[in-house]
Amino acid sequence: MTRFVYLAALLVSLAGLATIDRRFRLAFWADARRAAWTVGIGVVGFLLWDLAGLALGIFARGKSPHMTGILLAPELPLEEAFFLTLLCYVALLAWAWFDRSAVARERYAHRDEPAAGPSAAGAAGAAGAAGAGSAPDDGAAP
Repeated sequence: MTRFVYLAALLVSLAGLATIDRRFRLAFWADARRAAWTVGIGVVGFLLWDLAGLALGIFARGKSPHMTGILLAPELPLEEAFFLTLLCYVALLAWAWFDRSAVARERYAHRDEPAAGPSAAGAAGAAGAAGAGSAPDDGAAP
């Protein structure tokens, strides 16, 4: 039974990421097609990297009683594909979260700035002409 511990841990972790994704609509719940392509391309790229490393003798499969023993290719365990999926999914969620946070910070930073363009300049000129001799508006409510 211990042969499936690592795979089970990876699946539980992926389920946790999916829960976070659903709650905040970051990747698959925002645009499933784009998220699937992003994760899929990342996993395929890393699997090719692993296969090249195995062929060159740089990588080797470790022995563990917690792994299933099922191989996708010589020296490439099944768990590696799930680990790479986890890696790509967490990277996508982190990027989406930071991107959304940056947009929100930018929006918050510029919320008090006057609108740009001729209408803002015209309104400022009209207010200056009408309120000549009055105290400047500091933006505070009366």
